[in-house]
Amino acid sequence: MSTHTEFTQTEVPDAGDNDVYATSVADEQASEGAHVFNASGGDWNDLVDEATSLGEERIVVNMGPQHPSTHGVLRLILEIDGETVTEARAGIGYLHTGIEKNMEYRTWVQGVTFCTRMDYLTPMFQETAYCLAVEKLLGITDQIPERANVIRVLMMEMTRISSHLICLGTGGMEMGATTVMTVAFRERERLLRVIEMVTGLRMNNAYIRPGGVAQDLPPGCIDALREMVPEVRRGLGELEALLNENPILKGRTVDVGVLNLAGCMALGITGPVLRSTGLPHDLRKLDPYCGYETYDFEVKTRTSQDAYGRLRIRIDEMYESLKIIEQATDRLQDNEGPVMVADKKIAWPAQLALGSDGLGNSLDHIREIMGTSMESLIHHFKLVTEGFRVPAGQAYQAVESPKGELGCHVVSDGGTRPYRAHFRDPSFNNLQAVAAMCEGGQIADVIVAVASIDPVMGGVDR
Repeated sequence: MSTHTEFTQTEVPDAGDNDVYATSVADEQASEGAHVFNASGGDWNDLVDEATSLGEERIVVNMGPQHPSTHGVLRLILEIDGETVTEARAGIGYLHTGIEKNMEYRTWVQGVTFCTRMDYLTPMFQETAYCLAVEKLLGITDQIPERANVIRVLMMEMTRISSHLICLGTGGMEMGATTVMTVAFRERERLLRVIEMVTGLRMNNAYIRPGGVAQDLPPGCIDALREMVPEVRRGLGELEALLNENPILKGRTVDVGVLNLAGCMALGITGPVLRSTGLPHDLRKLDPYCGYETYDFEVKTRTSQDAYGRLRIRIDEMYESLKIIEQATDRLQDNEGPVMVADKKIAWPAQLALGSDGLGNSLDHIREIMGTSMESLIHHFKLVTEGFRVPAGQAYQAVESPKGELGCHVVSDGGTRPYRAHFRDPSFNNLQAVAAMCEGGQIADVIVAVASIDPVMGGVDR
């Protein structure tokens, strides 16, 4: 059954008789007949109790948070009439980590190791957004070395493909297509191998730092990239053969989870969900950062507004990311240079050199600070333990993550730690679409609609 929820500029979806919404008569008159709803909050358990106490033939069921198909610890509260979903709500907060608050008690550099753990499938994007915002406050945006920017683009695009593969793989598995998952995870492994070679870690990398990146590409990385790209391209071809014209998949996804452009605008939804309405909104083109304006790639869109269109967009975007990776690889092979800003009051003091344990400092740097220069030792100690000071002010930076617009707002009071750091995580905003996509559809369609949003609860709950 198709699910269509229409939004217009003069209409607000009817909230029914639920006490969560209180209509203000004064506001209604002031706005000349437009319905205005003021959310008064409430606990989800109270809402469930209220729904079940009305004595009507209403069935309220929980899907999650311990459900294998809710894309993480997401609780969906569904009111059903037979197999039809009449009301859907999302209950969040089961993965709350306090990351943003914790960042206030760490130095600016240490903040990277916190934000990278939010959306754990797109760590490079959180790191980049945060570091770009810090660099705005420091006033060093134009001083970031070219090589560092190219490496940032390279790492982000590999992470974009990795995230999309997880979306398609887990979404396929939730619909019963195990082969889709095994192929997707196989291709993701090729990408993680290169990411681990560069950063020392598969996830939660803390590789992108204010001023540049932690270290340059290791020997053999360019060859590994050249070898990886055609293999992943071939794997994407296999995924397309499995998915694109599969009649079972199309039966499950076409006209399911429909959300039109007005609905996306009303709910602040970005990423593939928005681009499935035909709007080519991509910050890499509209508000470029890290030199994205110098790369040749296309913003992929569809007009079906449904789960199938979002699936096809993600496949198309992975091919575009491979094109960007090839261009970045060419630039890194042709040009040498620093990967950290020249200002030694900001730059992380050691150029890291990966040892057998995957960590470590450059031996030359250790010899200098321990054996020849007391000043270098003091500088290293102060910069690592206390950190650098950031001028008072605030900055906002947004990047195009695989899920949509990821924004970082940082506030400094002039000290060595953030006064406040807040992230606009796209999964959090996009999850608002659950009700609009699911109500009126079947229970089985809820799984498909949520998978097409591709939320990661680490980013939602933070």
